[in-house]
Amino acid sequence: MKRLLAILMALSLLALAGCGGAKTETPKPAEQPAQQPAQNPAQEPAKKNLKLVLYAGQMEDHVKGAVSEFEAKTGVKVEWVRMSSGETLTRIRAEKDNPKASVWYGGPADGYVAAKEEGLLDKYVSPTAAKIPAQYKDPDGYWTGVYVGFLGFGSNTKLLEEQKLTAPESWEDLLKPEFKGKIALANPGSSGTSYTMLATMVQIMGEEKGLEYMKKLHPQIAQYPKSGTAPGQMAGRGEVVVGISFAHDIIKYQKEGMPLKVSFPKEGTGYETGGIALIKGGPDQEAAKLFIDWALTKEAQELGQKYGSYQSLTHPDAKNPPEAFSVDKVKTIKYDVMWAGKVRTQLVEKWSNAVNMK
Repeated sequence: MKRLLAILMALSLLALAGCGGAKTETPKPAEQPAQQPAQNPAQEPAKKNLKLVLYAGQMEDHVKGAVSEFEAKTGVKVEWVRMSSGETLTRIRAEKDNPKASVWYGGPADGYVAAKEEGLLDKYVSPTAAKIPAQYKDPDGYWTGVYVGFLGFGSNTKLLEEQKLTAPESWEDLLKPEFKGKIALANPGSSGTSYTMLATMVQIMGEEKGLEYMKKLHPQIAQYPKSGTAPGQMAGRGEVVVGISFAHDIIKYQKEGMPLKVSFPKEGTGYETGGIALIKGGPDQEAAKLFIDWALTKEAQELGQKYGSYQSLTHPDAKNPPEAFSVDKVKTIKYDVMWAGKVRTQLVEKWSNAVNMK
């Protein structure tokens, strides 16, 4: 019996071998989908679906280029309107109860001071503002400076030669008979550039004499355009001999081929601190703060020269354009931006009455 069982078992093993000797494999665990890293909401850029509306005071080329770079970096969609400082202030006032924009970007800080006084700005101390020197920002955190520009004279070199004139080198030179009707100055009511001049004259001479000077200058003015960049452009085109503008704007037109030279008044000139601020109650506050943070960086400030703006920069690590004028090259007055902003409305009204612009 035992022999028979042994034979049967041997036959069974041979049968299995004949079927190919199937192997028994340890089953593999089912493949799991690759696990995605957990997302930290605090690290989300929060920018993919954000949009922003801003009012801008720099040259259009600069604003367009800066906005394009910001959009590419962040994904935030930006709409912008370029206006002079006075226009921007008027627009923000009109929209006070239903703001349409969230950021005011560029233009003299006098306007920002006035807006702060009227409760039109929200306090925002950007972390990127820490390196900006105190002289270029509001002590309460309502605006921060991104550049500095110096008021100067842009004279058409061809007209100077043809008419045997010398470019003005003082405020008094502008009153010379040979310049009657040959100077362009923007309207201080709409232009931050020209308001800087008005405030400069009052700071140099006192209110009474400063307004008297502006009254004497009035017959010399061929036109009061709305924007402060226009006088330099008008001089470059030969419509006037001299345009009173910020020097960096005159340099832009000079580099575009216009026959212009820059001079500064020997008595001293005023200057702007071009600011940036958060508009009170504006939409898209998150995107607005992202833009302000970015605009105050070294990299963003240095973009100006790439797009034809040649101001001095407020970030101490930013490299100024080679064409930029600086305090050590230009005699400036001790321009009181806080005072100039607080008296803006009243001073423009007094100027308007003095030159009979109503």
